[in-house]
Amino acid sequence: MYRVRNMGWIVLGAVMLLLAACTGAPDAAPVPQEQVQEQPQEEQPQETKVPMEGLPPTALEAAASVITALKDGDMSTLAAWVHPKKGVRFSPYAYVDTQTDLVFTKDELKVLMEDSKKRVWRTFAGSGELIEMTYAEYHQQFVYDADFIKDAKIAENKSLGQGTTVNNLNEVYPQDSHDFVEYHIEGIDPAVEGMDWRSLRLVFEKIGDDHALVGIIHDQWTP
Repeated sequence: MYRVRNMGWIVLGAVMLLLAACTGAPDAAPVPQEQVQEQPQEEQPQETKVPMEGLPPTALEAAASVITALKDGDMSTLAAWVHPKKGVRFSPYAYVDTQTDLVFTKDELKVLMEDSKKRVWRTFAGSGELIEMTYAEYHQQFVYDADFIKDAKIAENKSLGQGTTVNNLNEVYPQDSHDFVEYHIEGIDPAVEGMDWRSLRLVFEKIGDDHALVGIIHDQWTP
């Protein structure tokens, strides 16, 4: 009986040891959840504003390019604006003389600054002497002879300078088919009280909505 009882206790102890072993075992590692990484959103390209191309320039825009070319003596850029068939006429004073004022084609204009040939550009107001100069000399005295870009007032299709010389611009270049932009300096030396005023008129023929340079008219005080 004692032995049976002892066997019972032994069995019971074994069962208890087994339960204790199971209870003390470390917890099983949790099954890892599938990790989902948030994908970075692609940066959306910003809208690029593309400038309008192919739009014909206004008379003021064309004049701005031409006056810069004249200041720089950039004859290639100047030639690019010249009328492809009519060329460009140079007038030293307000009166445009269609018989004697010199006209140059685009190709002639490109090399004109380096041309050493003296030409007769008309006569000086007052003295009547011939204006016989190379183009470079004429350019300095009867084209860009003042800082028009810096100092001038600008007007479109309106004459600002008025001297004793007749201004026949609208007769030679009719308003319905031409635009002109005038750069006018009221005076350079205050001591002469405006008797040294200058104007430069750039005349464009309208070709549809486009503009082609046909005239460069210089004007100034004359006796």
